Amino acid sequence: GSVTDTDEDNERVDAAEEETDEDEHNFFDTRDFLSSSSFKSNGSDFRTSSFSSDDGLNGFDSEDDIDPYIKSVGSNFPYIKRRKKLPDPVEREKGVSLWSMIKDNIGKDLTKVCLPVYFNEPLSSLQKCFEDLEYSYLLDRAYEWGKRGNNLMRILNVAAFAVSGYSSTEGRICKPFNPLLGETYEADFPDKGLRFFSEKVSHHPMIVACHCQGTGWKLWGDSNLKSKFWGRSIQLDPVGVLTLEFEDGEVFQWSKVTTSIYNLILGKLYCDHYGTMRIEGNREYSCKLKFKEQSIIDRNPHQVHGIVQDRNGRTMASLLGKWDESMHYVNGDYSAKGKGQESLSESHLLWRRSKPPKYPTRYNLTRFAITLNELTPGLKEKLPPTDSRLRPDQRYLENGEYEMANSEKLRLEQRQRQARKMQESGWKPSWFAKDKNSGTYHYIGGYWEAREQRKWDSCPDIFGQIP
Repeated sequence: GSVTDTDEDNERVDAAEEETDEDEHNFFDTRDFLSSSSFKSNGSDFRTSSFSSDDGLNGFDSEDDIDPYIKSVGSNFPYIKRRKKLPDPVEREKGVSLWSMIKDNIGKDLTKVCLPVYFNEPLSSLQKCFEDLEYSYLLDRAYEWGKRGNNLMRILNVAAFAVSGYSSTEGRICKPFNPLLGETYEADFPDKGLRFFSEKVSHHPMIVACHCQGTGWKLWGDSNLKSKFWGRSIQLDPVGVLTLEFEDGEVFQWSKVTTSIYNLILGKLYCDHYGTMRIEGNREYSCKLKFKEQSIIDRNPHQVHGIVQDRNGRTMASLLGKWDESMHYVNGDYSAKGKGQESLSESHLLWRRSKPPKYPTRYNLTRFAITLNELTPGLKEKLPPTDSRLRPDQRYLENGEYEMANSEKLRLEQRQRQARKMQESGWKPSWFAKDKNSGTYHYIGGYWEAREQRKWDSCPDIFGQIP
């Protein structure tokens, strides 16, 4: 059955809910749909790449109707061995009550509250940005579909990609490290056919900028989070636009939806994402995705529904699924077809979340996230001194050396207090520049060239002792 919300279930009214959304009533029980016999599941198919069936990172099912050539996109990417688990912790950790830490900070901006390392996961916000690229094969497919003249399949894959970035947040309740001013992170992933780079470009407000060069596409953006603390929950509103440009000139832009973390005092912590995401295209199609807010009585949370429209406002396809599971599409307007099993049987899988890791972590990291802070001997020599992998408190936390992690976190936070003064006295990011008209940051280039020559003279030693 469809799910209804009562006002009492929600602590605040989402601005997106205030629009008159004609598709509001179109939420149905996605769980019934996914388990129904009409939804065909025909085994599994894995891409041959470094994220192969052993890792379970890119397992697709119900893809028998996908063009074999599109399905094989990325199969020529090289295999690279990456770690499958975090190091075993050196020490036993002591639990701390989150409420005891934050009760004095009600109403404050929580991004400025210093919490002990116990509440962190061993990744920085810069690395978390790269987590959104876990399912980058969807953009590779989108590129190929467009090359073959099917722009509807292109935007459907882009929409699935925009949703897929949320899947890693399920069960992730620890906070990423707040990067230091000028901190950077690189991800050179030939096994995914891409290179990603991010930098913290502003301290107040805290802004992270990123740029990713894929196979036939590039993606860039900057973002900061506006947080509100409501006592029992934290609301995070992302500010910023992501831009995706394909080699043939087609461009899509979208912004992220609101995230809230609930049950800070009692009960099990959990997060939810809700609101309307609009993917605006510069050619034929645009897409509207509605992330449904979870209510207290909701037996089927995390639903996402959407429509793709052409320039005349006609609905060409409908999307349905869950941000922590999978996304499917149906040709035409699903709401107009009624909700019978016939229309569901016409649905096609776009994306399915990867299997959980073989070796779980207390942070609930995905298989992909486990690889992001890995520091191989060959890599260490190539990195600038600003890379998140070299950040000592984060490395100590990953190794389970909690006492050292805490003292290093304190030292770096004291050092970071100078960041505002640095910014006011004209500090500028190394690899991004602010556009005077739009106020957004764009990558100015030069990072990978400097890496090639190991020329890091201009990079400050941000993690070292203050002289």
